[in-house]
Amino acid sequence: MRRREFITLLGGAAAAWPIAARAQQPAKLPTVGFLGTTTASAWEPWTAAFVRRLHELGWTEGRNLAIKYRWAEGRSERFPEIATEFARLKVNVIVTAGVASVIAATQATSGIPIVFALANNPVGSGLVASLARPGGNVTGLSTQLTDIVGKRLELMRELVPGLRRWVIMANVGFPDAVLELGEVQATAKTLGLELAVLEIRRADDIAPSFEGLKSHADALYVCSDPLMIANRIRIKSLALDARLPTMHSYREFVEAGGLISYGPNVPDLFRRSADFVDKILRGTKAGDIPVEQPTRFDFIINLKTAKALGLTIPESFLARADEVIE
Repeated sequence: MRRREFITLLGGAAAAWPIAARAQQPAKLPTVGFLGTTTASAWEPWTAAFVRRLHELGWTEGRNLAIKYRWAEGRSERFPEIATEFARLKVNVIVTAGVASVIAATQATSGIPIVFALANNPVGSGLVASLARPGGNVTGLSTQLTDIVGKRLELMRELVPGLRRWVIMANVGFPDAVLELGEVQATAKTLGLELAVLEIRRADDIAPSFEGLKSHADALYVCSDPLMIANRIRIKSLALDARLPTMHSYREFVEAGGLISYGPNVPDLFRRSADFVDKILRGTKAGDIPVEQPTRFDFIINLKTAKALGLTIPESFLARADEVIE
């Protein structure tokens, strides 16, 4: 082969390399934008349940699915920022939990499907038109707030003899917590209980709110939200110092030293939210997927905390618990 022909052939091959390389690049994987309201460590059991279920449904991260995790670390002001990022990235579906984060996502996009793993009263909050026919681009799993609040108050009344005066701690800047607060107030009124409200807006409000509670309350009800979850150890310590039995929504509070929690099994809700994602990635519109409700509930007691408070828990009460932490 002449030198000129060789150079021409080499130049042609070199020009073809970028085309061949582009042809071999994999197509963009379907992408889930996962908006976590607190921290990765706090949500780890929930995230793990979600990912395991996706795998069971045929979705493997890195092979045929990408998941972009973003963590708000208990700061609700970060929800719009994260949601806007997901809209800019054009993810295929956004997964989150709680009314505030869903609202932030709907304000960032009307086209990307949004799945909430849990939300208080999604119809009343305006997230969906109805449970059976959500409409729009939002669907997910609703917590049965009305039934749950009544059960929580009854459990604590049974455990603390003569309980009359409740204190409710709520982040009044968080929509889910405000909904729960209203439900607690309405239910407590029907039960003839006296109520006081500790209004929290930031972490620095928590410690001062406990001042003077020892002689003015028999128990503390903590409305759950990312701020409370992020500060659950601080709340536990302050409640113990004030000699207050505490009622919570999620087991994470009791694992941190709270007394009792009663509520939906959150890992199960996140597991079931993966089914919504699967349907959406396979072509079903979010608004055509009915909102579902919890089927599993957890009743958790921290026996060590009960002893520290001087409470004797009857064996019959312990026997009804799904788990006793000692």
